[in-house]
Amino acid sequence: MLASCDDEENPMHDHRRLGRELDLFDTDPLVGSGLPYLLPAGAAVRGAVEDYVRELERRHGYQHVNSPVLAKRELYERSGHWAHYHEDMFPPMRVGGEEFVLRPSLCPHHALIYRARPRSHRDLPLRLAELGGMYRCELSGVLGGLTRVRAIQLNDGHVFCAPEQAAAEVGAALDLIARAHEQLGIRAVRHRLSLRGEGGKYVDDPELWERSERILREVLLERGVPFDEQRGESAFYGPKIDVQIADAAERETTLSTVQVDLYMPGRFELGYVAADQSRRRPVMVHRTLVGSMERLLSHLIEVHGGAFPAWLAPVQAVVLPVTESEVPAAENRLRECVAAGLRAELVAPDRGSLGARIREQRLVPYQLVVGAREAAEGGAAVRARGGEQLGAVPIDRLARLCRPHVG
Repeated sequence: MLASCDDEENPMHDHRRLGRELDLFDTDPLVGSGLPYLLPAGAAVRGAVEDYVRELERRHGYQHVNSPVLAKRELYERSGHWAHYHEDMFPPMRVGGEEFVLRPSLCPHHALIYRARPRSHRDLPLRLAELGGMYRCELSGVLGGLTRVRAIQLNDGHVFCAPEQAAAEVGAALDLIARAHEQLGIRAVRHRLSLRGEGGKYVDDPELWERSERILREVLLERGVPFDEQRGESAFYGPKIDVQIADAAERETTLSTVQVDLYMPGRFELGYVAADQSRRRPVMVHRTLVGSMERLLSHLIEVHGGAFPAWLAPVQAVVLPVTESEVPAAENRLRECVAAGLRAELVAPDRGSLGARIREQRLVPYQLVVGAREAAEGGAAVRARGGEQLGAVPIDRLARLCRPHVG
């Protein structure tokens, strides 16, 4: 049976060490703390995640948008971020007598996209998604690797729906989170219902909080999802379900969230025309399926120890000519791999013996060895990560094994 190489169990590793050893990411003091950059291998992993999530969202009714990474300070005053969150935002920049701010969140922009056109009940639920940049003014002492950064690329999404649709949309978001986590090889350690705490950090509207908390709690109970409640962990505008993961040291962090927001639609005067022609206020469901690309990548590095599932691997297939005589045939196999959509490389004999090259490329899911017989037959002997000999596998079949399942 042809293996997919996706079922290997690997111990967790420190992503900061392994990320540099595998040339996934790095930092530079000229760029600054909390601002890592991805190298080609890391960008390949991130690109595979982006393509998968985008297609998953598309298949489930999301429309993708793009919005600017900064806006006038007035926007964040309207959204409530400036009053409740400005200490975590970068200072305003003055341009032509106006103040612009790097955004701390994408939701105000998506509220404006919703507001840009008249909306009817027939348009709802309207599901918008974006992989977009946002910025947090984190203190240097809390920054580390890819887990806490200042520039964040977030897989974000907002569903604008009628109140009676909110519970179903929360449930659908939880389903997509579970599906994405399974594909990525991520295990959630618990679900947390994050509620407001004391003080002026939170919007002061008890009825709003009670309604939104009830929706989330009832969805979790109806679905039989075990959860803990924790005060002081909500967003300033509403409660949320946090899907918690843990690192090798069993330190928890939040990866995916679903939030019910009854506050921001009012701040932006969002509305829709109901079936009876009355104007009503939509509910805004915030959700991220896989969180920020930075935190996700740090976790994937640790979970898989660099031996990523075939669909995520920076290099999915490596072509290994046995001697210099087979290099032309190996180059042909490489071109076929690339044409089939595989991320592939050729490692020539001048890099060492065949055994040494196989060991050097041990994290690559598939190794295509081209000897004299394979060169004459126009093929390759395929070896799976871990040593299983698969024989002469057609490259188009290999390419199918290296694609994620998008349900």
